[in-house]
Amino acid sequence: MDPLSEVLALLKPRSYITAGFDAGGDWALELDDLAGRIKCYAVVKGACWLTIGGDAPVPIPQGACFVLPTGRTAVIGSAADVEPVRSSVVLDPDRSGKVVTYNGGGDVYLVGSRFEAGSPHVELLLHNLPPLMVVKTSDDRARLRWSIELMMEEFREPRPGSALIAQQLAHMMLVQALRLYLAAPARDDVGWFAALADPQVHAALAAMHADPAHSWTVRELATTAGMSRTTFAERFRARAGETPIAYLARWRMMLAAERLQQGNDTIARIAGSLGYESEHAFSTAFKRIMGTPPRRYAGSVSQNGSAENAQCPPPGWR
Repeated sequence: MDPLSEVLALLKPRSYITAGFDAGGDWALELDDLAGRIKCYAVVKGACWLTIGGDAPVPIPQGACFVLPTGRTAVIGSAADVEPVRSSVVLDPDRSGKVVTYNGGGDVYLVGSRFEAGSPHVELLLHNLPPLMVVKTSDDRARLRWSIELMMEEFREPRPGSALIAQQLAHMMLVQALRLYLAAPARDDVGWFAALADPQVHAALAAMHADPAHSWTVRELATTAGMSRTTFAERFRARAGETPIAYLARWRMMLAAERLQQGNDTIARIAGSLGYESEHAFSTAFKRIMGTPPRRYAGSVSQNGSAENAQCPPPGWR
């Protein structure tokens, strides 16, 4: 499995609300439901503006698809200077599978989904993603356009199973949008996602993901990337925001946390499978990165009956 697929599998995004949005006139919504969630929408008709936190407004033209992955406050509207209202106040929470008409409709039409993340470490996994990713659904991106058009068809003509089909199409739309963004990321992006977009750094990431138990050295990874040790180390840190060995340690702990949640392996077995010579060495690394000892982490998951209620780690992948 490639690194992007592995991270998404660990994140476990599930479509919570898949809907159309038809707005008219002057309007603006404060998207106050993004914490621990991912939004992926396509602008099928018209255009809109997005403002992330205190950043400058970004125009989103017709035919573009945008992804909001980090949970930061966002405002979407017909213009950047329209006073927003909170989306949780004006939008029906039971809108999945429907087209919501707002302020009369007719000017801007969006389709897409809001995803809940099934991992308790969603903030850790998403923090280094760009706060906004925009891709154009031009003719050479037929697969993304195909999923959008099929989703629109399910909204226009609901049939038995339409809700489930729309949710599956939303997942396809999200992965296609992320894949297309990787092909041409913003130059100033930093984090594991930006690292995936660099072919040479990607080669090193793929090697670590393929064999996380191996005692990788920077020199070995540099050879895999086809670079000198010094150049690779500098390039990796510039792209990923951390050293290769720090990334490897953090990825190992993400894998360990997933297996602790499943409860099928002993801590000693998990430690050995991830390249640690002793349970003590593994436990020390786990506590340093995840903020709690593995035994306590596993007990918290077992006691609460859900991985989502386990203690979340401190911001570490930053």
